Amino acid sequence: MINDVVYDQHFLMNADDIKKFVVDHLKLFRKSEYLEVSEIGDGNINYVYQVTDHSTGQTVVVKQADKYLRSSGRRLDLSRNRIESEILQIQNKLAPEYIPEVYDYNETLAALTMENISEYKNMRYELIDQRIFPTFSEDISDFLIKVLIPTTDLVLERGEKKTRVKSFTNIDMCDISEDLVLTEPYDDYKKQNIITPGNEEFVEAHLYADEELHAEVAWLRNNFMNNTQALVHGDLHTGSIFINQAGLKVIDPEFAFYGPMGYDIGNVLAHLLFPLVLDQTRNDSNEEFQAWLLTSIEEIFDKICAKFNTFYEENVDFKLYRNEQFKQHYLKSMMADTLGYTGTEIIRRVVGDSKVKELSLIAEDKKLEAERVLVKYGIYLIKNRENIRTGKELVDIFNQCKEGI
Repeated sequence: MINDVVYDQHFLMNADDIKKFVVDHLKLFRKSEYLEVSEIGDGNINYVYQVTDHSTGQTVVVKQADKYLRSSGRRLDLSRNRIESEILQIQNKLAPEYIPEVYDYNETLAALTMENISEYKNMRYELIDQRIFPTFSEDISDFLIKVLIPTTDLVLERGEKKTRVKSFTNIDMCDISEDLVLTEPYDDYKKQNIITPGNEEFVEAHLYADEELHAEVAWLRNNFMNNTQALVHGDLHTGSIFINQAGLKVIDPEFAFYGPMGYDIGNVLAHLLFPLVLDQTRNDSNEEFQAWLLTSIEEIFDKICAKFNTFYEENVDFKLYRNEQFKQHYLKSMMADTLGYTGTEIIRRVVGDSKVKELSLIAEDKKLEAERVLVKYGIYLIKNRENIRTGKELVDIFNQCKEGI
């Protein structure tokens, strides 16, 4: 058995500790002698271990939070793993086909133990390899509708909603987003932005000096901080989506909090642009792959709107909310948020200090122009988010912006 004296306070577990934990405490495995433990995480916030019993093939994942950011040593609240455990359990009930099962959460160790989804692959790297997933727009729009709307006041009992807002107040993770996504790309007050050499004047003129843009971003930032609309993932990029031809799984919601639904939807859309631009600059570009990405962007936008209306009609009962004008205004606002946060996510990945792999793979002689196209597109979406109504418009605007690639 685990020694309670040793395990009565938080410490970072090593491979041997993990074996003891899953055998003696969780009793998920009978013996430790056939267990292999390997670290599989590549993030900066948590430690992720895969545990496999080579005698049976049984496998689980243990994800442990530390008190400090791995790269900088910045102190973080351990409750982020509790938040992740709780949102995974909520979402698993709402959309079990898209969420790994949670087996245990140990609050003292800040250790989350869950289903291993190794048959699915990291979507970011699958897209870098130009792989096409024909059902992605259907699956991701289905997931977003199923896990977002039921956590709003449209469906959830208001007392339960208020309790959840308190429980999912995620101060440290939201602070990171408020700075990295919604402040520093427009006001480099920490001097942490990473600008590709040659784009300094472009960034100064288009991001740092544009007061109209700053007003719109300030509104999006304020909305992010104060609109407790739904329980959102908070970091829903292609690195948090694992996929194969049969479907997808969504993981890593340690940034989860109650915020605007458009933040999650916008993140999904933004991260389809990066493999698209990368492919458009490659010598071995794949026109079929690019066409699928553009179609996916268009379809996700349109399917979200259509599925919202269907879900709303079937699940929203409160009489005032049944008003058609209210419903359409709610949808319009959600999609405007979506476009605004698509823009802020694109821009922060270009100029901020948290990059994406796709942009690092763009050839140096094409990188400056590719980044400018992305920034211009992001700015357009932020400024015109109230006026775009269809996925086709969203794609057409990008095609107009990309002429320089």
